[in-house]
Amino acid sequence: MPMSSTTPAPGSNNDKQPVLATVLPCYREVDHVLAVLDAIGPEVRHIFVIDDACPDGTGRHVRDHCKDDRVNVVVHERNLGVGGTTLSGYREAIEAGADIIVKLDGDGQMNPQLIPALIAPIARGEADYAKGNRFHDLDGLKGMPATRIFGNLVLSFLSKMSSGYWNLFDPTNGFTAIHAKVAQRLPMERISNRYFFESDMLFRLNLLGAVVADVPMEARYGAEKSGLRIHRAILEFSVKHWLNAVKRIFYSYFLRDFGAASVELLLGMVLVVFGAVFGALEWYESTTSGVPATAGTVILAALPIILGTQFLVAFLNFDTRNVPKTPLHPRL
Repeated sequence: MPMSSTTPAPGSNNDKQPVLATVLPCYREVDHVLAVLDAIGPEVRHIFVIDDACPDGTGRHVRDHCKDDRVNVVVHERNLGVGGTTLSGYREAIEAGADIIVKLDGDGQMNPQLIPALIAPIARGEADYAKGNRFHDLDGLKGMPATRIFGNLVLSFLSKMSSGYWNLFDPTNGFTAIHAKVAQRLPMERISNRYFFESDMLFRLNLLGAVVADVPMEARYGAEKSGLRIHRAILEFSVKHWLNAVKRIFYSYFLRDFGAASVELLLGMVLVVFGAVFGALEWYESTTSGVPATAGTVILAALPIILGTQFLVAFLNFDTRNVPKTPLHPRL
């Protein structure tokens, strides 16, 4: 699809609209990529097709059959994974002078016509990063496989815990947009290159203090198959989410700041561990000796657990409200 005559020329400052770039990570997408490119509207200034060492030559196929002047093809010599490919596209878009960068898969599962809605919170200065949410409209889930629904429910909760964005859902959704100034602040060399990319991005964005917005989108599934296996992802992602959660809490509540929530977390963990260990030891001694534990012993074991649980609930309540609310990119 040729560039619309109404689209401002690249580099033009006559309009106040942000310069928009789209990144398409591609791996075995010959059957879908041209239709996706054709559906991208004139609001997009630059399109970067990133061929991730694709065996079927998706990049070459685009060069041979796509006549859109906005399209630039980059071919990797080795496979970097969806995360590494997206970050490669981010670098290309930043170098091209983009203000907002949209990541759009080349398999046709994401509707390019939703790009204006996706970038709207960023363009209005309300968010630094926006992502699709396929669960907002329950009627739209009819085409989603049951295993994906279950897997997303589990992964969404784990992501809330690790990223600190308790207000978000559908963390593995790859239809995303980011302000270029925020993308430049990301530690790209530390972000996961594979399927954990979207979840790891949220963790990194929280450490930056970026505001993230959920944007409703339809769930589209056709004949294409995802390389992500839910049963494997839940196990692998659980470990990575746990590690990110520990790092986030340490960075946010002990390294960068130390307040009431930090004290609540420390006291809660100490009291619960003490009560559990003391109670287990007393129970073992009681069962081996045949002498019942006294009421005082039971209270001494139970009371720290009760108090510690209350402290941990108070910390969790604070953490769920401690979501970044002031956009980062206007301050950069």
